[in-house]
Order: sequence, then C-alpha cells, then structure tokens
Amino acid sequence: MLRRALRAARRANSSAAEMRSLYEFTRATLQMNLGSKPGPKLAEHLQKMFALESVAIFDADLQEVYQAGKWSVDPSELAQNVYHFESSDDDPHTGVSRRVVRLGAVPIGSVVVRGNMEPLSNSAVAAVIAITFDRYRATANETRIEAEREAERMRATVLDSLAHAYKTPLTAIRAASSGLAEMGKLSPAQAELVALIDEQATLLNELTTRLLTTARLGSAEGEGAVLSLHVEQVHAESLIEEVLAGLGERSSGANIRIHMDPANLSFPGDRRLISMLLTQYLDNACKYSDAGAQITVRAQRSEREILLSVHSFGAVIPAADRERIFDRYYRSSASATRAEGTGIGLSIAKRAALAHGGSVWVSSDEAEGTTFFAAIPVAPVANADTPHDPAY
Repeated sequence: MLRRALRAARRANSSAAEMRSLYEFTRATLQMNLGSKPGPKLAEHLQKMFALESVAIFDADLQEVYQAGKWSVDPSELAQNVYHFESSDDDPHTGVSRRVVRLGAVPIGSVVVRGNMEPLSNSAVAAVIAITFDRYRATANETRIEAEREAERMRATVLDSLAHAYKTPLTAIRAASSGLAEMGKLSPAQAELVALIDEQATLLNELTTRLLTTARLGSAEGEGAVLSLHVEQVHAESLIEEVLAGLGERSSGANIRIHMDPANLSFPGDRRLISMLLTQYLDNACKYSDAGAQITVRAQRSEREILLSVHSFGAVIPAADRERIFDRYYRSSASATRAEGTGIGLSIAKRAALAHGGSVWVSSDEAEGTTFFAAIPVAPVANADTPHDPAY
C-alpha cells in the first residue's frame, strides 16, 4: 500500500515537473526572435528544459535538421524518416520518442527525443513546434513582402529618373534630325541616315514614355495611392486608328481588321492610358504573329463593360505563362526568341486596366490563336479627376 502511494506521489511530482517544463518551453518559444530560423533554439530549449539526453527537430519546409545534446549517430535520417513515413511512437527500451510535427492535418516536420518524457508531453511539444514554425513562416513572408515593396519603390524611382534624364537629349536629337531633313540638299545616303536617326529616336522616346508610365503606375500601386485618371468620352474606332497610325512602320505590313459593336462605340476612360494598352496589344501582335496572318482588333459593349481585344495567330503562349505574362519584366518563353522586348509593355497594359477598375487576360491555343483582352467598366470611374457624361 505504501509503495503504491509512493509511486503515485512520484508520478504526480514527475507530471507536475513536466507541466512546468512544458510551460517554460512554450513561453520561451513565444519570446523567440523569429527573424531567424527557430529550429536551433527550439532544439536547445527542448533539450535543456526537459533535461533530455538529445533532441533532433526536422523542418520539412527548409529541409534542415537541428540537433541538441549528444547523439551516438547522426539523427538526420531518423528525423526525416519520421516525417516521410509519419511514424509517431515511444520506445521504452531505447528511451526514444518520435513525433510528426503537424499543422492541422498537414505534416510539416518531426521531432525525435531521447530521455524520460511522457507521451502526452511529446505530443504537446510537437504542437508547440508546429505553431512556432508557422509563426516563423508568417513573419518571413511579411518581411519578404515588405522588402519587395521597398525594392519596387526604389525601382520606380530609378525608372522615373532615367526616363526624365533621357527625355532632354532625345528631344535635341529629334529636333536636330528634323532640322537636317528640312534643310534639304542631302544625298540619298544622307537622307536615309537622317531618317534612321529620327526613327530610332522616336522608338527611344516611346520607351522612355513607357518607363515614366511604369514608374507612375507602379508608385501609385506600391504606395496604396489612387491613380488620378483624366476621364473623357473615348470613341473606340478613332482611338484604334490613332494607335495604328502611331505604330507607323511596325504595322505597315500587317493585315489588320477592325470590328466595332456597335459601330459608333464610345466609353468613359483615360484616353492616354487606354491608348497605351491597345498600342502594346497591337505592337505585340505585329511582332509575334505569323507572317501574313490576319490581326483582328475588336471593341464590344456589354451591359457593364467595354471589351477590347486583339487576336492573332502565332506561337502559342504556354499555360504556365498566361498569368505571369502581365508581370513587369516577365517574358514568355514562346516570345523571347521571336522578337526583342523589355517585358514592360504588358505590365503597363495591366495597370492601365486596373486603374479603370478593369482587368486583362489572354487566351492562346493552336487552333483558335492568341487573343489579348481588356475589360473596362462603363460605370463612372471613382478616381477620375474630371466628370464625364454617362449618356453615351
């Protein structure tokens, strides 16, 4: 009777000690600096606070094993096997306990300990480790997102500075080339060189304009500011004709058809931004479509939005690229080898549509060809800096 009472008292004392150790371990994890990997500290705290011989913790996300105490052999394979085979058990002969670390029902690691530790404590420790891993990942994601925002702000500032710096010499070059052409008395070879200078200066001027727009749109997006739009009634057909005229030589040999529904379609929007969007769509179609293939520009009106689209036949855009193709500086593998590009234009198209509260997307397959879409709502734009007449 006395022996049973003593054993019960020892078990009670042991359980109370483990509860204190579990409390201290949990408190230590809550006070950890999650700016660095938590694995090493978790192993160290666990071994020390529970007076264990050795500890091994596996983080499946980072594919790293963290150790504390003395192991006769490297426990890395053991810890990884616990995770891969999801084998949680307690071996009273060796004193080794294994637990899969789960976040909900999803395995995210494992913990292996050698020493005197109750099964319930082992399971509780695994749960605390899971929560700590999750907190670390959340903190790391927040840090990464903030770093990306800061990088985007710096990138927009650099783009803005470069674009403005290029504008002045480009203006001088274009003025000089125009002056030379107007002076006359140039030989055919000289006239051809002057025309080339003017053509390339025009292209550079367009690129700097894109850079400025990218910086402007990126800055508004990154800072959470609302981009102010100059909204007016945009007549779709005249806008498309203006865009085609602006493309000049780039569209001169293209077979382009325009379809309007209705014929005199107009809608409220920032004409300059919509023009840049369509310019990019048509420029891409001219560059990447098959030689001689028809390019179709459509403008259609539905009850709630205007749908602008440019269709052509050419290299199919892989499914994996169709979301990312509108990201800044990203170029699809299908187009990277067919023509030169900066990866800026489609990101501007996307931001131009988003600024109107609209959206962009692309469909592409071998049978139907490739179509770039932009949906522009016809409701009054909330961030417009000028009113427009909704009766159109």
